[in-house]
Amino acid sequence: AAFPPFDTSTFSAQLIWLALIFGFLYYMLARHLLPRIREVIEEREATIKRDLQEAERLKGETDAALASYEKALSDAKSKASGIAKATRDSLAAETDKERHAVDAQLAAKIADAEKRIGASKSKAMASVNDVAAEAVGAIVNKLTGQTIGRDDINRALAAIKK
Repeated sequence: AAFPPFDTSTFSAQLIWLALIFGFLYYMLARHLLPRIREVIEEREATIKRDLQEAERLKGETDAALASYEKALSDAKSKASGIAKATRDSLAAETDKERHAVDAQLAAKIADAEKRIGASKSKAMASVNDVAAEAVGAIVNKLTGQTIGRDDINRALAAIKK
């Protein structure tokens, strides 16, 4: 006995059953399964399309937020730069004012010191004349044995200074 699917006497019955089963499967696929698959595919496409539109909308919002952030950052930088410049200018003016005050104080102290130095110098020069007069009197006395009067020595020193 031959294998039943290969038995030629049963081919006609097998072909009829093949056609019936194929027709039934086609009917079931066409009426029930394929529409459901089509629905799922359309639903997927709609979901993908919605997601892409949402992504595009969010990208637009993100770009707008980024532009707003960059503008705010730029404004903040320029404001900070302005504040820093104003602070630097204010500090420079204050420093200049203090420096001028210190310069004035130093100039006053220098003038006072110069007056004291001038007074000390005059006093020292006056005592130099006295010391020089005494030294000249002592030298002349030692060398010549004569005593010269104080007035004569002062006149001689005054003549030398001129």
